Parts: sequence; C-alpha cells; structure tokens
Amino acid sequence: MSSAPSLHPLTAITREVSLSINDCELSFFLRGSIDVAKAVAQHKTYQDCLSQLGLHVIVLPAEIEFPDAVFVEDAAIVIDEVAVIPIMGAPSRRGEAASLLDTLSRYRPVRFLCEPATLDGGDVLRIGRSVFVGLSRRTNMAGAAQLAEILRPYRYEVQPITVSGCLHLKSACSYIGDNTILVNRSWIESERLSGFELLDVPEEEPAAANALLLKDSVIIPASFPNTRTLLEQRGFDIRTVDVSELQKAEAGMTCCSLIFNAEATATS
Repeated sequence: MSSAPSLHPLTAITREVSLSINDCELSFFLRGSIDVAKAVAQHKTYQDCLSQLGLHVIVLPAEIEFPDAVFVEDAAIVIDEVAVIPIMGAPSRRGEAASLLDTLSRYRPVRFLCEPATLDGGDVLRIGRSVFVGLSRRTNMAGAAQLAEILRPYRYEVQPITVSGCLHLKSACSYIGDNTILVNRSWIESERLSGFELLDVPEEEPAAANALLLKDSVIIPASFPNTRTLLEQRGFDIRTVDVSELQKAEAGMTCCSLIFNAEATATS
C-alpha cells in the first residue's frame, strides 16, 4: 500500500482509524464501546482484501479531531469524470474532506456543493449512468439537486429515494452485479429501483444490504452468515471481512473506501 499514484486502474482511497472513534456520530445505534486496537486490525484486514483483489490502495493518515474520518466514502463522490465534495449532514464531519483534496485532485477535477445542500457519499449509489440519492437524515433535496446539476453534463440521471430507519441509502441497498440489488425494502422506497432484480436480505440480518462489489467478487461483513449463504446459492463469489468494531459506528462494507478507475484522469 502507498500514497503514490500507480498504474493499477482501480484505486481505493482509505484512511486509518482515528484513536477518537469512540466519539463517532450515531443516528440509529446505541453507543457501545469500540475496541480501538481491534478496529485498527480489522480495518487493516479490509485494506488487505482490497489489495488482494488487485486494487491500488492509498492509505491516508488518521485524523484524531475527526472520529468518523475512517469512513471516507461519505466525504466525496467520485465518478469517471469528476469528484464532488459535499457538505456532510453531520456538522462535526464537515472538515474531513480537506485532507482528501490533494489526493483527489491528482485524479479528477473537483467540484463543491454549497449551502443549503447537505449530502453524504453513503447516500449515493451509482449504477451505470443512473445515480440514486438517498434523502435521509444526512442528505436533503438541495444536495440531490446540486449533485444532479453537476453530473448533468456527463449524462447521469439522478433519482432521489426516501430513506427511513437507517443511516444512508447504501445501508439499505447496494449493487452486487448481474443487474441485482441487495436490499432491505423496509428502509427505502424500493419501487424506485425498477429495472433491477431486488434480492432481499434475510429478515434476521436487516443490516446486511451494504455490500461491496469489486470486479467479480462481493465483499460482505463476516457477521452475516445467512446473507453469505443466500448470495453463494445465487452464484455470487463472496468474500467476508470481520468489521464488527467498525459496525458499532454504523459502518457498512462500502464506508471505508473511495473506489474509482484511475485511468479516467483529471482534466482542467
């Protein structure tokens, strides 16, 4: 792992776990004690999994003043043509993006949202030219509208979806390939996802809908064995990572990385 650009086209930006992670924002979970050393070790295993799948993994240093900064997905939206820095819904997190700018600007032109918009990257699910934006406690309609305006010249269609009962859109659904979305329908307006096959998570694992598709593999938390069985029975190649300590901070499998194709380089 390194912080230098590489010839590997698929790149993941990650950030080390902050020693202050026990002070993280929580919206739907009761606060429990996070074993910081274990969280650090689990995060390293996650980074190693990305590397094993052939990604170039960029590792940014921890930021003690931002307990949630390990969850880099929320601080930026990166597509082939542009990177977007949002105004995150939790005021305590709005300084996290500053240290991402130098790295992101090596790969993409960078655009910024402005008030009154709020938007977290975890509320943005891109599937081809469709971009679904969750309207949640962290993301408002102004955020969705400004993102749509930025992406319009690149011919992306932004579709808002109401989210309830969970933190982000991608807490409730994620694309796992083969035109299939893994979903917890009780948390979102699932009818907005027409055109895709919806695969329901097991009732006993409601938080299992956040999965990370990389190449031909789907990565899910090790704490969801029934979801693993379901996906393997459907023919998906599944890898699991134990992220139990990070899950106490309302994290999902996509939260800890910003993944993009480095071959689509920044232009002025």
